[in-house]
Amino acid sequence: MVNFLLGQQGGYTKYPCFICLWDSRARNQHWITKIWPLRENMEVGKANVINEPLISRENILLPPLHIKLGLLKQFIKALDKNGVCFKYVCQKFPALSMEKLKAGIFDGPQIRTLIKDTEFVAHMTQIESEAWLSFVLVVKNFLGNHKAPEYQELVAKMLQNFNRLGVNMSIKLHFLHSHLDRFPQNLGDYSEEQGERFHQDIRIMEERYQGRWDSHMMADYCWTLKRDCPDKVNKRKSQRKSFS
Repeated sequence: MVNFLLGQQGGYTKYPCFICLWDSRARNQHWITKIWPLRENMEVGKANVINEPLISRENILLPPLHIKLGLLKQFIKALDKNGVCFKYVCQKFPALSMEKLKAGIFDGPQIRTLIKDTEFVAHMTQIESEAWLSFVLVVKNFLGNHKAPEYQELVAKMLQNFNRLGVNMSIKLHFLHSHLDRFPQNLGDYSEEQGERFHQDIRIMEERYQGRWDSHMMADYCWTLKRDCPDKVNKRKSQRKSFS
């Protein structure tokens, strides 16, 4: 959604970050380099910008729910698919397809289910458990309603454990690694209800468009939002008659 609003090219691109010129393909530098050249502007035709931005970059908020979904996705993808931990996740969510499980595609309620599951850690190796427990601490003390004073140390510890687990650096991990200062101080004041609903609505759209993200799908989604406004005053009136 951020890429769409800022006119950036979707998919796996070389420069997906709207703040800096982080090279997503330079994997040997991801966990080493923290400061990347800043992106001076969103000029069309450069650094994977294909359209004029719809809003200013300064108005972009990094949503906690999306960050949590991205972190869990990378954690699951790094697990041994023949290991005990991944098999336990498969048993925990039998309704999910194997493709979604391997890709780490979960929603907010499923994350909360795993966090509350005390048996989950018992099926992990030491490296997996250290990465998972540090992730839970970040969720509860930074990406939730409470922001602990030592949140920077908690995030740094989680990133260190994720690196040991062999997690690939994604754009959401990059935000925590290089742009932690871009997260607002009142992060816990932002409600996740809209984020939850967005994911549910987009899931329906993805099924309708068979996973194809394009301008037609986003236009269809925007029209559904407009139709959900019952108090909206339209110029054209419906001619449909009702009989009681």
